[in-house]
Amino acid sequence: MNPRLLLSICVVGLFVVAFSGSATAQEATTTAKTDIAKKELAVLIEPMTTEDLLVEINAPNGWLALVKQAGQDLAQARLGATDQGTPEALLKTRVGLVDRMRLLVKDLKSKGGDEKVVAGFESYLDSLATNLLEIDTKDPSAAAKKFYEWVKSEDGGIRIAKNVVFFILILVAFKILAAILGGIVRKAVGRLKKVSNLLQDFFVNTTKKLTFFIGLIVALGVLGIEVGPFVAAIGAVGFIVAFALQGTLSNFASGIMILMYRPYDIGDVVNVSGVIGKVDAMSLVSTTVKTADNQVVVIPNNSIWGGIITNITGEATRRVDLVFGIGYGDDMDKAKACMQQVLDGHELILKDPAPVIEVHELADSSVNFVCRPWCKTSDYWTVRWDVTKQVKEKFDAEGISIPFPQRDVHMFTESA
Repeated sequence: MNPRLLLSICVVGLFVVAFSGSATAQEATTTAKTDIAKKELAVLIEPMTTEDLLVEINAPNGWLALVKQAGQDLAQARLGATDQGTPEALLKTRVGLVDRMRLLVKDLKSKGGDEKVVAGFESYLDSLATNLLEIDTKDPSAAAKKFYEWVKSEDGGIRIAKNVVFFILILVAFKILAAILGGIVRKAVGRLKKVSNLLQDFFVNTTKKLTFFIGLIVALGVLGIEVGPFVAAIGAVGFIVAFALQGTLSNFASGIMILMYRPYDIGDVVNVSGVIGKVDAMSLVSTTVKTADNQVVVIPNNSIWGGIITNITGEATRRVDLVFGIGYGDDMDKAKACMQQVLDGHELILKDPAPVIEVHELADSSVNFVCRPWCKTSDYWTVRWDVTKQVKEKFDAEGISIPFPQRDVHMFTESA
């Protein structure tokens, strides 16, 4: 035999063997099998690229071909033209294959596959799922049988029922978990002495709602709903709402700061934003103050936290600042003794700190004394009014004058 011819035959033979081996290897490594479990399939496709996934779907022995073949077998069985199995069994096989192919399409989408290709696969699979539930109104018995087949199928009605049950159980479990975590947070925050009840409730409610929201996301995933777009939509809506409610969110942040640092609490008399009154209610957005003449004023927390806050009743004791004037011709020591007697005889004035009585100012018309007794904060106005009245009565009894404003007028007479 010609050596060149022999060499050509060998080369062609090696090429055929290599090509056959490559094809065989490709078939051996495909994941398209009717009996493969979803968990196993998820593990196998996890390291695959988009190109690998497209090969898995579109290969001659891939998932798309397997789903189409299952549909043809099911159609033949319903027509009675095949003995490969009952329609019920073939329907179960087809539903399982569709479900597993969805897993590949979902992974292809998450890894950045071509949107049009992914949309085409999803549309095809959705049409197959719809066909499984089509009802022929002209043949009720066939429709009932088809519906029964779908319900009986493990990946059909049974799967949906299981998913609904798991959905409810997950929500109930996370509801219980939210209550448990809320109790833990309440105990933890309750150990902080300077945290108000309103702030405690805020932390507890936030923990509960966040836990339940996570449970809702997990439960929706069990139902097969794509939670990624759902979470993204919530984020987008949150951004829009936050932008639209900047003022409210600013008040909310200020409310958190007020509740954390507690410059005042409910029941305190305060001077905030130019309003003096008793704090009647507090929220994360505003503070309600009731004035002395019974007006209810609602002040945004941002206005309060951004200004000066005076807590008038923040301390248990308070000093009463009074000023009394006597005439320049009166005895200063006698006037001081009169004021001291008034303070010593008043039962609401504290001995410690001791009152202060001193000459403070030589004014235009009088010699002014400062009189500064201490009392409980709740007795402030009673002490102020009583001391003012009693000092006046004491000065009158001792002949000490409280002069009016005076002005000297000098008159000069000139001859005509």
